[in-house]
This record gives sequence, C-alpha cells and structure tokens, in this order.
Amino acid sequence: MSQYLSMETLNWMLFEVFRLGDLLSAPRFQDHDEPSLRLILDSVKKFADSELYPVFRAMDADPARMVDGQVIVHPAVKIMLERAGELGLVGSTLDYDDGGMQLPVTLYQALNFIADAANNNMTGYTGLTSGAAGLLCSFGSQELKDIYLAKMLSNEWGGTMALTEPQAGSSLSDVVTDAIPRDDGSYSVHGQKIWISGGDHQFAENFIHFTLVRVPGGGPGTKGISLMLIPKFRPENGRLVPNDVSTVGDFQKMGQRGYTTTHLVFGEKDDCRGWLVGTLHRCLEHMFYMMNGARIHVGRHGAAIATAAYYASRQFALERPQGRRLQAGGLKDTSEGQTLIINHPDVRRMLLLQKAIAEGSLALILQASLYADREKTSKGEEAARYHDLLELLTPMAKTYPAEAGRRAVDQGLQVLGGAGFCDEYVLQQYYRDVRIMAIYEGTTGIQSLDLLGRKVFMNKGASLKFLLAEIEATCAAAAEVDELKPYVEQLREQLALNQKVLGHLMPMAAQGEFEKMLSDATLYMEFFSNLVVAWQWLKLGLVASGGGSDFHRAKVHTMKFFFQYELSKNSSLASTLMQPQRLTIVGPVEVLD
Repeated sequence: MSQYLSMETLNWMLFEVFRLGDLLSAPRFQDHDEPSLRLILDSVKKFADSELYPVFRAMDADPARMVDGQVIVHPAVKIMLERAGELGLVGSTLDYDDGGMQLPVTLYQALNFIADAANNNMTGYTGLTSGAAGLLCSFGSQELKDIYLAKMLSNEWGGTMALTEPQAGSSLSDVVTDAIPRDDGSYSVHGQKIWISGGDHQFAENFIHFTLVRVPGGGPGTKGISLMLIPKFRPENGRLVPNDVSTVGDFQKMGQRGYTTTHLVFGEKDDCRGWLVGTLHRCLEHMFYMMNGARIHVGRHGAAIATAAYYASRQFALERPQGRRLQAGGLKDTSEGQTLIINHPDVRRMLLLQKAIAEGSLALILQASLYADREKTSKGEEAARYHDLLELLTPMAKTYPAEAGRRAVDQGLQVLGGAGFCDEYVLQQYYRDVRIMAIYEGTTGIQSLDLLGRKVFMNKGASLKFLLAEIEATCAAAAEVDELKPYVEQLREQLALNQKVLGHLMPMAAQGEFEKMLSDATLYMEFFSNLVVAWQWLKLGLVASGGGSDFHRAKVHTMKFFFQYELSKNSSLASTLMQPQRLTIVGPVEVLD
C-alpha cells in the first residue's frame, strides 16, 4: 500500500514536540496513559489502511448524487460510519457524563488527521456529527440531549450545521429563515439552506440540523439570530415522523466528490418543527462554538491532503528516471544512465516545499488543539490566556493549511510533470480536493478580516502579547543551540517587522478608515501565518536538534528550507502592506470596466 503519511513524524510531534503526555496529569485526562493513546492511534491507522485509503479513488469516480429524490453515497460510507461509531470517535472528546471518552482534543485531531490523509471524503461525515454533538452538549437542554445525543454518538444519526442561504452567502446578518413559536414549546420553521455538508444520504436513519433562524423580536443583524435543532425526522411516541425537511439537491463538485453537499428546504408543507438551543436571539455565539472547531478541522483537512500529496509525489520522484545530473562545466555525461528525478535540484526544491508546508501545517493544528486542551484543564486567568491564544490562532490554523496546502499540492502535481495532469495518478484528485479548503467555513478573505480586524487587537492587544511571549520563549531556548541561532535572529527580525506593519495600519483604524486598514487583510494573513509557522518550525528544529538520527537531521534541514524559501517572502508582503496607496478600494472611476 502506498504511503500517505508518516506515523513516525506524527508520533514525534505529539509526544516529543507537543508533549501530549504532560496533559495526562490533569484530572480530566487521568484515566488515560501514553501507551493507551498510542494504541488508539495505531487502531485508527489500521482502520484507515484497511477501510479508508483503499476506496479513496473509487469515491471520486462514484460521487455522491441525487437519485429519485434520495442522496446516494458510496457504500464504503456505511462501513466507515459503523466503525467510527464502534471506535467512539464521534464523542471522543466529550465528558463521560455525555457518553464521551474525555480524550484530549490534540489526540482527536491527530486521529482524524490520519483518517483525512487516507481519505478526505470520509471524515467530514463524522466530524460534523462530532461538532454538532458537542454543540448539543454545551448548549442544549437535557431533554434534547436525552432524545438525540446517543444516536448521534453512535453515528446512527448524522449532524450538520446549516448557516448559508441562497440570498445571503456568508453574510449571516442577512439570514431570513424564520421560526415562529408554537404552543408546545417548539417552533414552526420556514426557509432554505445551501452548501450543507453531509446533509443527507442513505446510510443514516436521521439527520439533526443545527440551523440559524430568526425568531420574531430578535431585531436585525447577527445579534438577533437564534439557533434551532431541526431533525429530518422528529421522534413522536416512539417512532420517527417526517419533519418536513426536504433535500432538493446535491451539489456536484470539482473535488471531494464522495462527500455530499446538499440543498435543504424547511417547511414546504408548513409542518417543520425546530427546538431552541441556547439563548433566544443570542445564539450566533453558540454556533461559533461549533464553527470555530470546524475551522480547525478544515485546516487539518488541508494539512492532511498536502501530506498525502507529498508522499505520492515523493514516491513518483523515487521511481521515475529522467535526464542526467549536471557535471562540472554544465555538461551532461550521456554515457551514464538516467538519474531519478528526485536528484534534480528543482524537483528536490518542490518536494522540500511540500514537506515544509505539510509538516508546518500539522504543527499549527496541533498547537491550536493543545491550547484548547490547556484551556479546558486550567482555571482563571490561565484558562483565559489559553482561550485567547486559541482565538488568535484559529483563523490562521484554518487558512494557512488551506492556502499553502493548495500550493504544496500544486507543486506535487508539478513533480509528476504531464503524468500529474492525468487521471491515472492521484495528484490531480488531491489538487481538486484541497481547493475547497480555502472556501469551507468562511473563505480566506473572511478569515483574514477576522484576524486583522478582530483577533490581533482583541482585548486591547493582550492576545497578541500572549502569542509573542510564546514565540519569544521558543526563541530563547533555541538561541542556546549554535546551529539555530541564525534562525532565531531571523524570526526576531520578523517579529519586529510585524510590529512595524501593525504600527502602519493601526492609525487608519483610529481615524475610522477601517476599509483602508483591512483592504489588504489577506496579505496580512499570509504575512503573519508565515511568521507563526516559522515559529512552529523553530520548535520542531529545537527538539530535532537534540537527536542524532537521519530523521532528526531531516527535520532541521526542512526547518532551514522554510526560513530560507518561505519566511523570506515576508519582506515583500510587508512592503505592500505599508504602501500608502490602497489600489483595491473602489474610487470614482471603476478600474475594472
């Protein structure tokens, strides 16, 4: 079987770099030990090898589709749902009292990273149900939990989040789906939602849609939004009754073709009922509990696809002979046989870029997940600090693996040359699959506005100060290693450059010129993400510098590559960010005419 990830790298990051074992001293995780966590990782890898990876290409060739009003997905989805339910993956991070396993979020992300890399079409089904179950546990009534939770944790019932509407897109302030109170405590719902991932298929008995709606009296904008639990079938007197939720279409996509994306209509027959979750008119923040988790999941998807693509293109480069290496004087010795393309410097550059992005992305996902675990196991100011760190990292953890991951997969396809453009090889599928990650759960533009417009200056800049302190702690430790000193200096220069960029942008906000300040937010996302991923690579390099194996030396070499080839791009980004002109803001003459 082809390699789609390195368990050695994943375990090294988990247990040596991010020291997952240190979490187990917290009361929440005290029932677990490191051998048991490793056993769970191995179990999921075996599951991925036997059930997920073998059908990855088949699911693309036999995509999800509507047949006679029913969404039909690949038969392998049934096996995946059953096995994931048996392994307890859906509720793995939930409290024991809610039927969960109280596993660390960091481990949960690692487990799903394995599954993502094996078959990124599959994990969305369980991931959304897991997020929906967590939302129900956090904000749902005990009555709703008693009715729905167990079936969701077993994967018998699927879970979704339904936000987007045809006329609103990502603008949630324009949501119009309405919910009118009924005498029995439920609400009568009318409206429609689009782009509902995992929204229907033949292998789940029911689907529980967590849906944003408007209840009378909430007022305009996002502050008046409420959250409803709307099942496809509602339980009544021990049986399931149709709840007037219609699946009217399945979107045919360029990638992730084995993963259904549906169009739902509520209340066509005036018999759709929903139940309030959380506080009336104040539920958008509840939905963001699920959405923020989903954003990190999307970043994990990007990291996993980039990883699988790296190993596929690396394998090709190890097997494909072509051309000869240049000799002294720029000549080629045609009397020698062809060399493998992995020996050509430009191919080596493309492979190193893939590796640097994929492993840097994985480290970023694990860092964010570790902050989530630390928040949950801390109290008071310490918990608040980890919360702020997670909030600041989330838009980058979603965006960097999606955007840089796409570039990494593109380079992997380039390694294969013409073969990469052909259906016979898997790179073209990875290329199509990874493209959606920059769109899912808030586009790159939206995430960038969130980062620069909210998160960087959150709590009067305290969150950024917390992160800078974390980065400086790594710099201080790495400065003790001679080989790493130049990279510490380079990262500290980038920190100073970041302050300079923010110093240029902040006065615009003070003067009320928010559009001007945020017009290049996407460039700032790239700039700051490069800096943060460089920090992750310095952490990896610091731990690797203590080992003497080829594995450890390879990590240090890749760290050096990232600093030389990727972090160096920040100078150009900073120059653009600090230009006085804002050429993208519409003026009196529309330049796009």
